[in-house]
Amino acid sequence: MMDWDMMDWNWWGAPFMWFWMICVWLVFVVIAFLVYKDAEKRGMDGTLWFVLVILPMVGILFLIIYLIIREEKTLRDTSQKSANAILDERYARGEITKGEYQRMKKDIKKE
Repeated sequence: MMDWDMMDWNWWGAPFMWFWMICVWLVFVVIAFLVYKDAEKRGMDGTLWFVLVILPMVGILFLIIYLIIREEKTLRDTSQKSANAILDERYARGEITKGEYQRMKKDIKKE
């Protein structure tokens, strides 16, 4: 039988638990930072999502909510992108020439 008085509390006790708590918190900080960067890239409020994801105990719930909302927003935005916006992007990337751009712009206006 184990004698609790003889147990080495330096490894299994409170100091070790603090180490794990700090490690878990750092993982949440990294995840919250990645959510912040992704939200800013998608035009959402990154600071709000950073704070919500980093909150203790409910951060995982907000992370799941963000992932669901993020997917819906992405699908909706790509399906509603206008022909002019797509054409502007292609011209900006250099995929089409100025002449092709102007011709396609006229074609879009006719429709």
